[in-house]
Amino acid sequence: MEQSPLRIAFTGPESSGKTTLAKWCAQHFDLTYVEEYAREFLRDKKEYHFHDLDTMAKAQAALWPTLGFVADTEMHVFQVWSKFKYAKLSKTITELLKEQVFDHYFLCAPDIPWEEDPLRENPNNRQHLFELYRKELDALQRNYTILSGSLVQRQELIKIRVLELYNG
Repeated sequence: MEQSPLRIAFTGPESSGKTTLAKWCAQHFDLTYVEEYAREFLRDKKEYHFHDLDTMAKAQAALWPTLGFVADTEMHVFQVWSKFKYAKLSKTITELLKEQVFDHYFLCAPDIPWEEDPLRENPNNRQHLFELYRKELDALQRNYTILSGSLVQRQELIKIRVLELYNG
């Protein structure tokens, strides 16, 4: 019997390994990799505003294929960041969050060194943000695994969890 392709999301605070791990996971399991749209949107901007989060969130969701992909980001990222940065959440992001369907989420812990990037804003509150992600994933009863430790440790845990998902 053929296995149906998985929908896997990587989430968590800035500079916690999401992109590196999402690309590796997609390649390792032969799934489509869907990059973070916000990087494209913000590339030539010096600032952004609350309403821009809706634009980025809608464009991100539109990139997701129906089956078999790894997402470098998802709506919890917009949810947590909106609440943290603007102390509010739009109806658009709330609806997109309810509608998104992933077989599994990997929550990346910020226990790796901060890497400077012009689009990153928050090197000092990564652990606090991580706890906000965990709280939101728990509140919506998402199926998730926390990834921490070295790159190799994280990859090994991804392999175990994804194989468990395939084996049911």
